[in-house]
Amino acid sequence: MPNPSRRCLVLGALAAPACITAVRAQPAWPERPVRLVVPYSAGGVADTIARILQSRMSEHLGQSFIIENRTGASGAIGAQAVHAAPADGHTLLFEGATFATLPEVRRDLPFDYGAAFLPVVQVTTQPYIIGVRAGFPATDLAGFVAEAKRRPGLVTYGTPGVAHIGHFMGEALQMAAGIRLEHVPFRGGADVARELAGGRIDAGIISYSSLRPAVERGTTLIASTAGRRQASLPQIPVIGETFPGYDMSSWTGIFAPAGTPDVAVLRISQAMRAALADPEARRRLDAAGADAVQSDPAAFAQVILRDRETARRIVAATGLRVG
Repeated sequence: MPNPSRRCLVLGALAAPACITAVRAQPAWPERPVRLVVPYSAGGVADTIARILQSRMSEHLGQSFIIENRTGASGAIGAQAVHAAPADGHTLLFEGATFATLPEVRRDLPFDYGAAFLPVVQVTTQPYIIGVRAGFPATDLAGFVAEAKRRPGLVTYGTPGVAHIGHFMGEALQMAAGIRLEHVPFRGGADVARELAGGRIDAGIISYSSLRPAVERGTTLIASTAGRRQASLPQIPVIGETFPGYDMSSWTGIFAPAGTPDVAVLRISQAMRAALADPEARRRLDAAGADAVQSDPAAFAQVILRDRETARRIVAATGLRVG
């Protein structure tokens, strides 16, 4: 017969008596502060969302919720740090859709993402935005595409890393528009925004929250990667309005090392649901261009599988490979 606690995770039956009994039978958790590793630079979308929810998570868990930025290798360095930590629930990974795309490109990863981590809870979903530097000879998507066709391979765009979801979004745009761009990888969205604001790259494909500081220095937002316009950003057209069928979004979520006790996974899910129910947290997420998601491990796993299939199709069409 299935473990009652594991059954709760799959069905989301948090109030069922069998679930409560199973949780009480296991050791108390957390026993000390919980470390949340964000594998991108401070100021990026993952870091911003994690910090919006940090205090609410701490309140619910009764322990400090410590955010640690471990950047590099498109998130792989931070993921490696969590993979190497004890599977006791006190070290977690806060990742985005790159969790699904990176393994499809990087064959030199030291571990199998699917086997090494347990999806705990999806937190948000958000599109990325294409922003162009001040002085770029186009201020809309049609003009951007025309400039890329005029100078094939010379228009640059930045993302938070090779094989990051932003990189895949750029590859998909090139396929849809019949253009060739030059990809420039960075350690996080905040780094892309800084270089974009400084005029050292032509464009960036990153989150709205990461792009906002660059907008103050002349960056123009020309298109969203979502399938339809966001209610919070109705002025930004979507790529699909020009190239029908284009629809790609990122997300954020919490992962635990494989083997993490059920009680820890269950309490993390409960704490995140409580944090996302807070009106002030929801307001700040909306302002960052992110939509809160009510999820469970099974639903989150399906999102990852869907995005992995999308990544495989793009790799098959472009031959994209790293390592």
